[in-house]
Parts: sequence; C-alpha cells; structure tokens
Amino acid sequence: MNEGGCACGAVRYRLEGDPLIVHCCHCLDCQRQTGSAFVLNALIESDRVTLLSGEPQPVTVPTDSGRPHDICRCPNCQTALWSDYGRRGWLWFVRAGTLDEPSALSPGVHIYTRSKLPWLTLPDDVAQFEEYYDHKVVWNEVSLARARAAAR
Repeated sequence: MNEGGCACGAVRYRLEGDPLIVHCCHCLDCQRQTGSAFVLNALIESDRVTLLSGEPQPVTVPTDSGRPHDICRCPNCQTALWSDYGRRGWLWFVRAGTLDEPSALSPGVHIYTRSKLPWLTLPDDVAQFEEYYDHKVVWNEVSLARARAAAR
C-alpha cells in the first residue's frame, strides 16, 4: 500500500488499493496551482484514503471552468495533498508527489495537452488528449465498476 504525507509530516495518509487511473494534467489551472509544468494525480475513491495523522484543510481555489475545486492542504506547511474537483465527495485526486515513493505511480493518461509546455516531450505509449476524455472509453472495467459503486 502506498503511504504519503505533507512536507512537515503533520498529515499522513495511506492509499487502500490502486488508483482508478493516474492523470498527468497539463491544464493552465494545474500549472498555476502547482507552479509547475503539470501535476500527477492519482484518482481514487475518498473512502480508500485512510488518514493516519493530522487533519487536512480544504482551500477553495478558482478555476477556468468555474466548477468548485477544493484542495486539501496541511494546515501547517500548506502542502497540497489531494483535490476534490467539482465537490463530488467520493472521488479524490491525490497528488502523487506526496507519496513516500512517488515513482510507484506513472501516468495512465496525459490530459489538457493543448496547454502542455512546448519543451515537454510526452511518451508515445501513453494516451494523450487535448482536453478531457470519455472515462467510459479510457478506464478499464474494474475502475469503471469501482467508480459506479462509489458514486452512489
């Protein structure tokens, strides 16, 4: 199982199983919010994230889409641990970089490549989309079934 936490160690969590999919998002929102070229998010059901210590605090950030976006951060060091895009409640986008072993997860898809920085070369063997995609086409059957069960 993958464990992770914030920079100061006040918040620790564990992923109880594999993510539904891992996104490498190149959208302008992610670039602004992370100060980087992209963000790597492990999409997983919120009930499969066990909080081991601390209490992340949600911070609502503006988005280009206008949909609500809450980033859960350590109240001490402000590390972004996961997001709830659209306030679904059941689906969190865990920042892979906060895992103890971030190399344990690799992108299953690159999204919003229309705003990808031009100096970044993407691998040919990973799906790429200029915007978002139809998860019913991209996700495997196990992930689709898990998502349907969790969204109820």
